[in-house]
Amino acid sequence: MSTYGKKLMASLFIIIACVLGFIGHAAFLAPEKTEAEANYDATLYFPLDRYPETGDHIRDAIAASHSSVCTIDRDGAEANREESLKGYPTKTGYDRDEWPMAMCEEGGAGADIRYISPSDNRGAGSWVGNQLEQYPDGTRVQFIVQ
Repeated sequence: MSTYGKKLMASLFIIIACVLGFIGHAAFLAPEKTEAEANYDATLYFPLDRYPETGDHIRDAIAASHSSVCTIDRDGAEANREESLKGYPTKTGYDRDEWPMAMCEEGGAGADIRYISPSDNRGAGSWVGNQLEQYPDGTRVQFIVQ
């Protein structure tokens, strides 16, 4: 092999090593997930096009540091709802939407509340309930709005 060929091979080797080194360190550039968000049993892709008000609320609440993971706790839903809605009076023509939802262990006091249309809220609630009915309490579900 000529001297030129050897230099070309050495240069290619260095370039490949640099690229692989960068890829190996790329994980350090990703934002850290909380422990709760790193561990989940299932993923639910929430349909923003079907329920835009609820989807916007979920997305905004997650962006504001509420958990994207819901640990199903159906028995705790009533108490969570009572806690989360304290201080948020009813408004004619609107429902009070909660994130995390009342049926989530993460719900309750400190949940993000938004007034949205009843049709969007109730349709979304029914849709989520149908999607999650197969899972037992304690299942950790990551929500992704798309």
